Amino acid sequence: MATFEEGILNDYKEAMKAKDTLKSSVLSFLRAELMNVALAKKKSSLDDNECLAVVRKQIKQRQDSIEQFSKGNRPELAEKETKELAILKSYLPQELSAEELSRIIEEAITSTGAQGIKDMGKVMKEITAKASGRADGKLISDTVRQRLQKA
Repeated sequence: MATFEEGILNDYKEAMKAKDTLKSSVLSFLRAELMNVALAKKKSSLDDNECLAVVRKQIKQRQDSIEQFSKGNRPELAEKETKELAILKSYLPQELSAEELSRIIEEAITSTGAQGIKDMGKVMKEITAKASGRADGKLISDTVRQRLQKA
């Protein structure tokens, strides 16, 4: 089975052959970022979870850029970032549905015996382990906070 990095390299080669400049530049930048992180960690390559963390960081940067370009009245730059964001999101595992996420949150609250907002850390730790990157962290924390404030 190919590793995450090998998959990105293969997709990069395909994009180059297809002369897809946007995809090849996004993947080239992503590969460089993966190498930089590996060097920083003094490793020859990253495992799949570390690669996903790098992809998520890139996605977050694109989302921030889109927001800034939209505020700055630069729709052409926001559109380019949106296209890059779509390419990067294709490398994430399928996200949890709202129902699945709600179920995981309820299970975590029940299993930790959370009584209120002071127990949010325990609940978040358990949810993060179960959701394993298949849901946006901000969405999870906002949902947990709302749910615990009702308690």
